[in-house]
Amino acid sequence: MLTALKDRTLAMARSPNAERALFAVSFAESSFFPIPPDLMLGPMAAAEPSKWLRFSIICTLASVLGGLAGYAIGMFLMDSVGGAILGFFGYAGEREMELRAFYDQWGAWFIFLKGLTPIPYKLVTILSGALHFSLPIFVAASVLTRGLRFLAVAWIFQRFGPQIAPVLEKRLGLVLLGVAVVIVVAVLALRFMH
Repeated sequence: MLTALKDRTLAMARSPNAERALFAVSFAESSFFPIPPDLMLGPMAAAEPSKWLRFSIICTLASVLGGLAGYAIGMFLMDSVGGAILGFFGYAGEREMELRAFYDQWGAWFIFLKGLTPIPYKLVTILSGALHFSLPIFVAASVLTRGLRFLAVAWIFQRFGPQIAPVLEKRLGLVLLGVAVVIVVAVLALRFMH
C-alpha cells in the first residue's frame, strides 16, 4: 500500500498541479499522512531549480499549518484519532509512554530534533497537543525546524539535480541530523558567550 502511495505522490510532483499537491502533502504529512513531502520537493526543485526557495516555503507553510491540525488532534481527539495515528506508526502503549517521557524532559528540543529527522513529524504535533505544550513555542520551533529541513532538501536538489536522490534517500536522516547538531552547537555556543 505504501509503495503505491509513494508512486502516486511522486507522480504528483510532475503534474500541472504540483505546487498545490506539494502543499496538500506537506499539510497532511504533519498530522496523519505517511509519505513525507521531501519525496515531491526534491524532484520539483531539481526540475525547476529557479523555484527551489518557493517550493521550500510552500512546504514549510503547509507543514506548520498541518502541524497545527496535528496539535488539535492531540489536544481534542487524543483518545480516538490521535491514539489511532500513533498506533499506526508503532507508537502505542509503552512506546507512546517513552515518547511522552522524552518529550516532557526535552520539550522544544524534541520538536526541533524530530522536525529535522525522518521520524514522522505527526508524532510530535499530536503529542504536543496532547501534552498542552506551549502553542507559541510549538509554532516557532515548527517554523524553524521544518523550514531548515525543506530549505536543505530543496537547495541540495536544485544544486545537484535528481542524481542526488538515491544518496539522499539513504542518508537524509544522517544529513539532517548533522544539520541539527550544528545548529544546537551554535545555539549553545551563543548562549555561553553571553
